[in-house]
Amino acid sequence: TVGEVSSAMEKVWGRYNAPIQSISGVYAKAFSDQKEISSVREEINSFAKKAGRRPRIMVAKMGQDGHDRGAKVIATAFADLGFDVDIAPLFQTPEEVVKQAIENDVHVIGVSSQVAGHKTLIELLMKVLQKENSEDIVVVAGGVIPPHDYAFLKDLGVACIFGPGTPIPGAAREVLAAISNKI
Repeated sequence: TVGEVSSAMEKVWGRYNAPIQSISGVYAKAFSDQKEISSVREEINSFAKKAGRRPRIMVAKMGQDGHDRGAKVIATAFADLGFDVDIAPLFQTPEEVVKQAIENDVHVIGVSSQVAGHKTLIELLMKVLQKENSEDIVVVAGGVIPPHDYAFLKDLGVACIFGPGTPIPGAAREVLAAISNKI
């Protein structure tokens, strides 16, 4: 079977792990409204002065969702705006995401979902955060999430939900407001 062949190959050559990378400076330079970029950066700098550190977000992909281009765009853009950004490895479990979020002392976990795992995986993520007494970590979600699922996610405690085409500076402001409400 394909699984047996894959297993045999993995034993010989190991499993490939794609390096997790983001780039910087691209989003801010390409964005047409530089006044808005400056305004968001000022809000982030103000937060950093009050909180004693920059807002920190971890962008995570859980389950078998390997569609990470959008997550990397968000990670790059948020870094350009002034967030400290961690990118979790692909194919994480909710437990792994929470563990990394706690270890990295993030303010917010941004869950990117493209393949309809959001209801199951975010519900599990919220339960793990509660179990670990880490409900101070804000959870936001983005990607291809049907609008009829928004109420379900909000009821779980998801602070913000962003669909395709959401303007990034506005999303950054919403995430910053959600973090500010928890501090």
